[in-house]
Amino acid sequence: MKSYQFLLLLNVVGWAMLFCPPVMAENTIQIAQDHLDNLGVTLGKLEPVKQIPVLTAPAKVVIPPTHEYVVSASQAGLITKLNVAMGDKVKKGEVLAQLNSPDLLTLQREYLKAGSVLQLASNTYQRDKKLMEEGVIADRRWQETRNKYQSYASEANEHRQLLEIAGMTATDIERLDKTHRLSSQLNVHSPISGVVMERMAVAGTRIDILAPIYSIANLDELWLEINIPHERIGSIKVGDQVLIENTPISAEITLLGQSVNPENQTLLARATIKGKQSAVRAGQTINTQIIQSSENAAFKVPNAAIAQNEGKSFIFIRNQDGFKVTPIKVIGKQGEESIISGDFTGNEDIAIKGAVALKANWLGLGSAE
Repeated sequence: MKSYQFLLLLNVVGWAMLFCPPVMAENTIQIAQDHLDNLGVTLGKLEPVKQIPVLTAPAKVVIPPTHEYVVSASQAGLITKLNVAMGDKVKKGEVLAQLNSPDLLTLQREYLKAGSVLQLASNTYQRDKKLMEEGVIADRRWQETRNKYQSYASEANEHRQLLEIAGMTATDIERLDKTHRLSSQLNVHSPISGVVMERMAVAGTRIDILAPIYSIANLDELWLEINIPHERIGSIKVGDQVLIENTPISAEITLLGQSVNPENQTLLARATIKGKQSAVRAGQTINTQIIQSSENAAFKVPNAAIAQNEGKSFIFIRNQDGFKVTPIKVIGKQGEESIISGDFTGNEDIAIKGAVALKANWLGLGSAE
């Protein structure tokens, strides 16, 4: 009876071996070296990286408020000449426009009048000072003379400052002091070196005081205003690097906003572009990628090296039998490449092309031949 049972068991095992293929480990693909070319498999190395892309977000290039100025008319008058146009580069102090201003004549006349009064007061001051020292006049008279002189000096200084506010330079005022010749021509000077961003006036028109004429900006420094989805703001921090799409330009996040835009539920992150750049322009809308430094090991691989199965990601590592199917975690993407983490030494050879064919063999959909 026992002999019969033993023979029956051998018969069952034989039929199983005949109809069932050899069982391979689930994470191993056995394939000979000479069959790799037929499958289009190409090997490569894992590329270690320290910078990991965290988020892709739209941004706008803006000018820092301290670098942008509106040049306005300091006095009402008629524009007689405009010397620059939009896009022109200008230097600090350069004459941008000329105005014919009757009000400037009044300011100049009042300044000269105050100067004449001050000169008379100065003569009296010097005379009474000498008499006081000699004991000829009383102390009260000396105090009155000194107070009048100081009052006239303050008034003359006030009128000089009004001329400076009106747009006259120190050279212009010195010339007025020497010649006493009034002029209604007012030169409008550039307050900074930069680029003309906008012209807001036309020659031959009359403008009021403080009417804008030009907008000028210093473009040596630009900012990015990045719209961050509010649910992702926790993963962004000050100091993160920002890359601008399709350019070598980088920036650094310097500010994270404290309020959410109710229209699109985003927060504002500000980044300062590093160095003077010509590849971006103020007002331009761009795509950015926020990058963070990683203390853990991370590697860059082509997207074609990654296989997907049941919602998980895998790569194929070369071993002596063929390939080991290794699970990974995709932690970032950069165009045609992905940033991954996993249990790697960094010296592994991986399949960077042909992952589709290897996946088919792994799942039993193809042949190792």
